[in-house]
Amino acid sequence: MNAGLPISAEVHGHFEAWSLPVPLTCALVLIGLIYLRGWLRLRSAFPNMIAVWRIAAFVSGLSFLGIAVGSPLAGLDHELLTIHMINHLLLMTVAAPLILAGIPGVLLHGLPQRFDRGIRDSVRRSLAAQRLRRLLQHPVFCWAVATVTVIGWHLPTVFQVAQRSSRWHDLEYACFLSAGFLFWGPVVQPAPNVTSGPRWSIPVYLFLATLPCDILSAFLVFCGRVVYPSYLAAPRLFKLSPFEDQQCAGALMWVWVTFAYLLPAVVITVQILSPRGTYTQEQSRGALHGLVPSPLEGWFPAEREH
Repeated sequence: MNAGLPISAEVHGHFEAWSLPVPLTCALVLIGLIYLRGWLRLRSAFPNMIAVWRIAAFVSGLSFLGIAVGSPLAGLDHELLTIHMINHLLLMTVAAPLILAGIPGVLLHGLPQRFDRGIRDSVRRSLAAQRLRRLLQHPVFCWAVATVTVIGWHLPTVFQVAQRSSRWHDLEYACFLSAGFLFWGPVVQPAPNVTSGPRWSIPVYLFLATLPCDILSAFLVFCGRVVYPSYLAAPRLFKLSPFEDQQCAGALMWVWVTFAYLLPAVVITVQILSPRGTYTQEQSRGALHGLVPSPLEGWFPAEREH
């Protein structure tokens, strides 16, 4: 690296070297078009039941996914831990809940009817699929997967492997997105019967999820050493030393996760305690984004309630 090169020119050079990832872009656009087709079909069959804002949420989630894995940010995460942390947070706490809020089950209705019905029938007939659906919707399992993902991928040995290998790096990002879907499922509840637990347990669920993130963040900020050696040799951008970059990443995670997890917990708590009469399980499902109409189903179609 040329020590005399201005910082702004160094960053500008990274942006100039970036090229649009065509396969990823095409995949995201295709998913968006399938979702739009499904939304229009459901909207015509059930007028005024599926809010327009769900399209905005789903498309915004896809956009943040594209930013995290296909924008210049993805190229800078090998040089700044702060950028790496931003990408993790975008995948797990922004893209995932927005996509879920858009009700991804709408995608099934955007497929040709023979595929739509075939998927639903095969899942309903499969006992293994029903058991898997219940497992993937259980709050304890979702919390555990999210915690293991956050802590596991930030272990120095595992982190360094992902830094050296593009395949492991892609797997890392896939794990964060998948863990985000699982974690936010019990909170956003994008389908009927997404969880059998009482709604009052969700604020506790969110609060407990902040604890491992707080511990990791505090360690990165106060450990007094650079945890990930690969950043010692990385180009210095924005005049941050490796340890200052690490402290910035830890502080960012600390603040971001606190707001991302505790604000929904406060919203749900206020909803539960609101003096509007009995707060039933069905009403509580609308705490964040309104009741999900029964014709809509999530990743794994659930049986309709009778």
